[in-house]
Amino acid sequence: MAGQGQYEELARQLSGIAAVKRELARTLPTDCPAGSAAVLTLLDRHGDMRIGRLGELLAVDMSVTSRHVAHAAERGWIERSPDPADKRSRILRLTPVGRARLDELSRRATDLLAERLGDWSDEEVGQLARLMSRLRTSFGDCRSIHRTAPPVPEATTRTPANT
Repeated sequence: MAGQGQYEELARQLSGIAAVKRELARTLPTDCPAGSAAVLTLLDRHGDMRIGRLGELLAVDMSVTSRHVAHAAERGWIERSPDPADKRSRILRLTPVGRARLDELSRRATDLLAERLGDWSDEEVGQLARLMSRLRTSFGDCRSIHRTAPPVPEATTRTPANT
């Protein structure tokens, strides 16, 4: 098992991943914010779904999900059709135009990664991809799990009586 110092370094490195994600987000076209890109990606990965399920996968409030969906639908990237099981609900589906947009987004991200990791060997890129996949698997689908903070040990808990 890794030592505490290794976990601390890993935590520092993971927090630095935000800079990589920001750089990848800069490759998005101006008419396709990150939320819309996430909608397209999730519909591609998980297939047709209701907006409630999409909100769970995005791990954002339903109002935010609705804005992302409206943006993508206005551009023809997704369609909203009545749910045969419940006419009050809508099923979201990626359109051919949305598929083309997603392909473009993927190409842009791939090009940036190829540029920045050009001096990495195929083995190193493959190892990073495998390790990141393993890390995600270790955390499971943490987007839909609401965890509370770990309890504070009794010895460090302060109350007005012992201050």
